[in-house]
Amino acid sequence: MNNLEPAFTIGVEEEYLLVDKDTRELVIDPPEKLMAEYEELCGGQVTAELLRSQVEIGTKVCNNVAEAREELVRLRRLIIDGAAKYNLAPIASSTHPFSRWKEQKQTDKERYTSLTHEMQAAARRLVICGMHVHVGVSNDELRIDLMNQLSYFLPHLLALSCSSPYWEGRDTGLKSYRLTIFDSLPRTGLPERFASWAEYDRHVNTLMEAGLIEDSTRIWWDLRPSARFPTLETRVMDVCTRVDDTVTLAALLICIMRMLYRLRRNNQRWRLYTPMLINENRWRAMRYSFDEGLIDLAKGAVVPCEELYDEILQLIADDAKALGCESEVARARTILDRGTSAHRQLKEYELERAAGASKEDALKAVVDMLIRDTAEGV
Repeated sequence: MNNLEPAFTIGVEEEYLLVDKDTRELVIDPPEKLMAEYEELCGGQVTAELLRSQVEIGTKVCNNVAEAREELVRLRRLIIDGAAKYNLAPIASSTHPFSRWKEQKQTDKERYTSLTHEMQAAARRLVICGMHVHVGVSNDELRIDLMNQLSYFLPHLLALSCSSPYWEGRDTGLKSYRLTIFDSLPRTGLPERFASWAEYDRHVNTLMEAGLIEDSTRIWWDLRPSARFPTLETRVMDVCTRVDDTVTLAALLICIMRMLYRLRRNNQRWRLYTPMLINENRWRAMRYSFDEGLIDLAKGAVVPCEELYDEILQLIADDAKALGCESEVARARTILDRGTSAHRQLKEYELERAAGASKEDALKAVVDMLIRDTAEGV
């Protein structure tokens, strides 16, 4: 390896919803003391989100996947223990099974007030949570090149993370309904493709000079160069209910990025496909997760996801070994066998209904399962 190899450090952000343990509803107006306690315990690693029923955690910069897991476990435990004092609990789910967006209260921050004023109902509906993974790539040109190539794999990552099958008490028929909400905002979806960092910078500056955005943090693509850190930030994934699944997705991502870097170092690259084709896979991941396969764009055919993930795991085997996360990436097969959070939520609801529970009680049982799974392994 030469000295220009990226650091491949890792940082993970997760957003959670806070629920009342008695009603299982989102807590519309959580105690002000709770956020103050979080900030005292975690400093800037815990922040309020757009809605008062949301909270976000962010790990420190981690040197490897094992460190990231330790950080995630520590922060989840702090959120769980703090909420429990007020008979609340966090759920790591990208939507709440039945609470309604119109009833939620907004966090009193100028940034969020400005966002809601500009986006109106499109912003007020954002009762959704995601996970964002930052990978350290300090070279600007390399970040753009990796962004162009990594876009191909975004649907594969999304498919393993799905946790938003319900919206306001209805089975949406999608495993990741979250993105249908988020995609109503501008500057979302697949990233644009740029020939250089200078070209990317010119486009961002055009929007800034026109007064449309304050900075590039208002660009919410599925994958973007971070405005705050020397990282490439992947944002397409639903928040994973189980912490082990979060770690698996983060490990897969960093290994894929290292694999793409190896190709570049050897004067090779991943083939670039049109956004039209990648968007087809993105939609399939939203709709089915991994149940109905994804398009192998090289073959031009829908292929079972088990085959595609086996190929990916073979491609990144050397990278997983070098980064010390072989067991973490191998757990992708566990997710395929067991199902995502979305699969588990739907199954729990069906089991409760089959046992005679009302629709309302069955949805509450789904929330109870999400509370348990969020705390599992923490």
